[in-house]
Amino acid sequence: MRAHWIKKALAASLLSAIVMAPAMAEQTLKLAYALSKTSHYGVAADAFEETLGKSTNGEFKVQQFPNSALGGEREVIEGLQLGTIDAAVVSTGATLNFVPETGVIDIPFLFRDLEHARKVLDGPIGQKLLADFPAKGLIALAWGEQGFRHLTNNVREVTTPADLKGLKIRTTENPIHITAFRKIGMLPTPMAWPEVATALQQGTIDGQENPISVIVSAKLSQMQKYLSLTAHVYGPALILVSPSVYESLSDEDKAKFKEAGLAAAKAMRKYVDEVETSGVATLKKEGMQVQEKVDHDAFVKAVEPVYPEFYKKIRQGTGRIHPQYQVKHRLYTEA
Repeated sequence: MRAHWIKKALAASLLSAIVMAPAMAEQTLKLAYALSKTSHYGVAADAFEETLGKSTNGEFKVQQFPNSALGGEREVIEGLQLGTIDAAVVSTGATLNFVPETGVIDIPFLFRDLEHARKVLDGPIGQKLLADFPAKGLIALAWGEQGFRHLTNNVREVTTPADLKGLKIRTTENPIHITAFRKIGMLPTPMAWPEVATALQQGTIDGQENPISVIVSAKLSQMQKYLSLTAHVYGPALILVSPSVYESLSDEDKAKFKEAGLAAAKAMRKYVDEVETSGVATLKKEGMQVQEKVDHDAFVKAVEPVYPEFYKKIRQGTGRIHPQYQVKHRLYTEA
């Protein structure tokens, strides 16, 4: 009788272990980003979650934290380094402070169009930049995208650099952008994204600059009167993972994370392609006055004299500039 009871207990324990094994194997990842769930960041997060869930048979779950719920982008990147945040979608405006090499992408008027930018980031230059992240305590899976950055403000129409003089414009904490904007004559005001809406509503700043994808998803038409299609900087994004997560993975699972990162990047690019077509029309419908005929060449000419200073800033952060990063006539040498 006693032996029979022991056998039943052992069988029950074994069955329980088998049933519980999948649940014990599940790992929930905290994925943070600054914008709303309906933005291109949210689209990337959804693609990452769906792709990783399918490829790992649900072994990895993703819990999304949109709208800067875990802090601004600087705090999120620090969380990745510390292991308190597992994954994130961020802009290079934030990564520049951690991986200075990424600053080269932020040089104004560097790319001709989206196709040109994507070709560079998907090629040797972009992949070399991704490979620089582990040395800074970060894992970069793929280049996402925001699109070209444009200017909004509440003071006046802007079609030339002279129109910007004296305007207080929110920027990211990006010294390359700040240097360029000062040269043009505006008053750049670095500010974390969660503070921008309040600052615009209170008049603390006159405007801001962001891609159409952000301007639409953040509903800036409710706070800003004028939009100028300056296309002054191409805005990439990055899908990042904490080393504390990535380094614990098998090679097979690392490949699955990479696949999920690439799926997120692809989803962002698709979103940008669609919003670049429909976004301006949406903003006009919502009441914004859109200046499409901007004197692009005048803006380029205004910024070109500070290119040597851009190179100097990148050298100070990295100790080097590879010849392939040098800019000539606004083109990369390999594209």
